[in-house]
Amino acid sequence: MATYKQIQEYVKNYSGYTPKTCWIAHMKEICGLQPKMSARRYSPDSRVHPCPESKQNDIKAAFRHFNMIP
Repeated sequence: MATYKQIQEYVKNYSGYTPKTCWIAHMKEICGLQPKMSARRYSPDSRVHPCPESKQNDIKAAFRHFNMIP
């Protein structure tokens, strides 16, 4: 499985921005990859910064590139 840094670099190279780690964790959760819980996360049921819909496809493309999802 790719690291958050590798995913950020991939998205930056192909989409021109660096995604927040919380966006990557949110997308992992959506895709069923079960990310680790951040020590700074206040509640396991809510997200302060969910991934914007406009960025979700870019992060999913990175997941596919690293064979994390089909």
